[in-house]
Amino acid sequence: MKKIILTTSIGLTTLCMINPAYAIDAKYRAKLERSGCTQVSEMQGCDINKSKAENAKAGFLNNTVINTNSYTGIWTAKNSNTGQTVAKIHVDHNQKVWVNGQEVKAKTSDGGLIFKQGFITFKLEGDPKHQNESVWHDSDAQTSGPILKTN
Repeated sequence: MKKIILTTSIGLTTLCMINPAYAIDAKYRAKLERSGCTQVSEMQGCDINKSKAENAKAGFLNNTVINTNSYTGIWTAKNSNTGQTVAKIHVDHNQKVWVNGQEVKAKTSDGGLIFKQGFITFKLEGDPKHQNESVWHDSDAQTSGPILKTN
């Protein structure tokens, strides 16, 4: 009889330990869902009191969302020396790219979206935490500069 009670007791304890969802109350779970955070990303700085969009802008979303939508928007390539606009770049949700209204072929490589127009090579960084590292380089004029996401 002692063996049955002990086995049942151990089995129930193990079952409770396997399913950690019992430890999350409904309000906390709702905040996680609304914010797009996970318990792990919350420990890394994801704010459960913000919306999914706000947390995405800060770089806290699951990898599938970041990888598929991080380039989408309007970008502006600037000259480092003069501050003048070198190019206006548009990237749609399918990663089709237009530079100054002309469609160009793009490929993903080394964590970024890379494409060329003439002598200029553009690289957009995919990780929102590193988007300020997006750059262009003109191999003919030997000039370069930042690319900023404007939308």
